[in-house]
Amino acid sequence: MVGRRCTVRPLDPAADARALFEANRLDATGANWTYLGYGPFERFEDYAQWAEASAKSLDPMFHTILDGADRAVGIATYMRLDPPAGVIEVGHINMSPALQRSTASTEAMYLMMRRVFDELGYRRYEWKCDALNAPSRRTAERLGFVFEGIFRQATIYKGRNRDTAWFAVIDKDWPKVRAGFERWLDPSNFDAAGRQKLSLAQCRAMA
Repeated sequence: MVGRRCTVRPLDPAADARALFEANRLDATGANWTYLGYGPFERFEDYAQWAEASAKSLDPMFHTILDGADRAVGIATYMRLDPPAGVIEVGHINMSPALQRSTASTEAMYLMMRRVFDELGYRRYEWKCDALNAPSRRTAERLGFVFEGIFRQATIYKGRNRDTAWFAVIDKDWPKVRAGFERWLDPSNFDAAGRQKLSLAQCRAMA
């Protein structure tokens, strides 16, 4: 999946593991790993082993996000694939500090969503996160996902309870969501310093 500012492709441990490990080390506090069921990884060898195992998984399907310089700077997956029902989820999102709050990070999420609806023909695209994960919840809503509720005591990970917040975009939402993404991502929406002129929410509202 190729955009103007990023590329999203299947995880390739040989090509990506070292760059991802180094990008993740920019997260000095390890906060990115708080709501993931694994990590942080102190040693490259441990991360490389995790990447090797993850790349073999068919569900979730791990993808690497490359920035405009073709540096591996993030991870996201398609998961809980249910083709008969037309349902798929995006998850395991780990955007390193090199990718966070960038146009490329938004474009990566757009590219993955576009493939789900326009190329694969799914009806429903889900986003789930720990109910305590306020940044993830804000991001889901910014990207056009609709909040659907809280599943209480949905699971346990890293020795603690997780109430899960559910969000989704469905096929009826997608035309407006897509138009908002495309208007926001258009180069004309950014000034010479790369600052947005209209927010993603504003672009979606105008669609």
